[in-house]
Amino acid sequence: MSFYSTSVSSTMATDKDVANDIVIPNPAEDSISDIAFSPQSDFLFSVSSWDNKVRIWDVQGGMPQGRAQFEHQAPVLCTRWSHDGTKVIAGGADNVVSMFDVATGQTQQLGLHDGPVKSMSYLQFGGSNSDVLVTGSWDKTLKYWDARQAQPIGTVAMPERVYTLDSRQMLLVAGTAERHIAIIDLGNPMAIFKTTQSPLKWQTRVVACYNEGDGYALGSVEGRCAIRYVDDEEQRKKGFSFKCHRQTNSNRAPGQPAQSLVYAVNSIAFHPVYGTFATAGGDGSFHFWDKNQRHRLRGFPSFQASIPVCSFNRNGSVLAYALSYDWSQGHMGNRVDYPNVIRLHPTSDDEIKEKKRR
Repeated sequence: MSFYSTSVSSTMATDKDVANDIVIPNPAEDSISDIAFSPQSDFLFSVSSWDNKVRIWDVQGGMPQGRAQFEHQAPVLCTRWSHDGTKVIAGGADNVVSMFDVATGQTQQLGLHDGPVKSMSYLQFGGSNSDVLVTGSWDKTLKYWDARQAQPIGTVAMPERVYTLDSRQMLLVAGTAERHIAIIDLGNPMAIFKTTQSPLKWQTRVVACYNEGDGYALGSVEGRCAIRYVDDEEQRKKGFSFKCHRQTNSNRAPGQPAQSLVYAVNSIAFHPVYGTFATAGGDGSFHFWDKNQRHRLRGFPSFQASIPVCSFNRNGSVLAYALSYDWSQGHMGNRVDYPNVIRLHPTSDDEIKEKKRR
């Protein structure tokens, strides 16, 4: 299924369209793994990285300022904020889930897994209306945490190592090794509602839930996205997949057929207001898409360095994205001169708002 219902040229941005992006040079000393905005502030965000640190940045007034940082004993793979914006959570390859208090600067261990903590999300479910954190680990479990308790309030066994998870409303979706997708109804959070196999042929890199909580998008290493729905009937009507983050190899010999260079889809982020979404990939570009109209809203030029993660702020007025090594070529590909940069792109309605079909 092609996404290109409009001509490619009309949807392509130029270098001019990213010229006003705010640049944070050297926001980390090693590869950036995750970016998360505060739900209570437009310009406050946390950055986790392979240098064992989480840093909190503030770009109020367009001037980037480092506000705080805390450390793990190994690379930090994910970060999120509590709903009230007072705590920053992180999980890392030291198997630890840590919690940093923004006001006091104190860090405490919130929890522990038996393997690296790869992905996390904040939930609100149950009668207490208190924040519950869910963490996914390579120990093949999801664990639920309440900051007021030392032990997890629940553990769910997963089919394989958890690589990615996301939640919206009452939906929680985890993507694991061997292409398993586990769907959980947060009305019954301790049980898997449904497991399915990714429709994409290769390893799942990222899952992101729709704002409505009725489905999710998947991205894989083969430069493909799948648009999925929980309800089988809705899936039959609306589900599809499409190619993205691919380039044509221009260095081919005369007379040779064009080769397609395929890059991983590393990150998917849904716009909090419009429900359109961004993808970012190993080709060094990010794109805005509209799943309902099945077309690309805007494609951006490659920065010639992979983008491991992108994230919208709370009202979608800013997309943060990192230029950093994405580990797609293992340890060998991690060159000393690889950039570590975060850029903040001010989004316009023209780029990101759903366009009604003429």
